[in-house]
Amino acid sequence: MSNRTLNLDDKLYRYLLDHSVREHPISPDQAQLMALLVRLIGARNSIEIGVFTGYSALSVALALPDDGHLLACDINDDYTRVGKPHWQAAGVAHKIDLRLAPALETLDARLAEGAAATYDFAFIDADKGSYDAYYERCLQLLRPGGLITIDNVLWSGSVARPAEDADTRAIQALNDKLRRDERIDLAMLAIGDGLTLARKR
Repeated sequence: MSNRTLNLDDKLYRYLLDHSVREHPISPDQAQLMALLVRLIGARNSIEIGVFTGYSALSVALALPDDGHLLACDINDDYTRVGKPHWQAAGVAHKIDLRLAPALETLDARLAEGAAATYDFAFIDADKGSYDAYYERCLQLLRPGGLITIDNVLWSGSVARPAEDADTRAIQALNDKLRRDERIDLAMLAIGDGLTLARKR
């Protein structure tokens, strides 16, 4: 087994997509991986922090069982409105509970309602300065064996250089913290802009 990931030029990356991606056409390879992980762990209840235009929410919702639930957190109705017709067309809109409010408020409300350890899967892809806070809330909300996925952990390579901005520092700090966190099992993947998998012990 090679000790590093193969560098992908445009032609090889296109080959990878053409020969592996079998998800909805708006879903890239990272979304397909997340959908596979959802199926592998038998997730029923999921969280997404940072919905944007809804492609990853769609991918996860397609992987959930028909009675599955995705708590989708975002603050921007203009962007999330783009995804809603696709959710409807794919027949998964009933699974997606979109909450337009600061995600920490939504997550804290779920904890106050007694939802700790009731979720199976979480995807974090929102403001980088709040990544640590989102991670801690998700860790409380997930059951043992649940999986947190965190996007942009390589930050276009900036994490390997001295930080010049607050977002990079926040990601570096979280990456360092996760490496030492005994509450989880950890893997960082060089897919997309870097994807961390953190399994709650």
